[in-house]
Amino acid sequence: MKKILIVDDIEGWRNYHSQVLRNIFLNNCEIQTADSARAGYDKLLENNDKPFDIILTDLQMEPDFEPQYAGEWFVEQIKTFKSYYKTKVIIISATYNINVIADNLIS
Repeated sequence: MKKILIVDDIEGWRNYHSQVLRNIFLNNCEIQTADSARAGYDKLLENNDKPFDIILTDLQMEPDFEPQYAGEWFVEQIKTFKSYYKTKVIIISATYNINVIADNLIS
């Protein structure tokens, strides 16, 4: 069973992504959600002993991390956890420079 975290400040998107993933994994997944990067970070801490297999995160959420996007900050935090080393992270955004941001987060 896949363990998945969806982080997005818009409930409709969290619900949409949840439904798509349930269809992909034929309901063989446990999905948790968070409505901000900070709440997503709390979920990382709560689940550190049994980490998520997949994390989907929006980039543009709370403005607390400017000039970074909240999602950038969140991905940087994920990378600090040894237990999340193998976790697949998917960044979702309509931001025009998402490719540049994603490339910077990989390195």
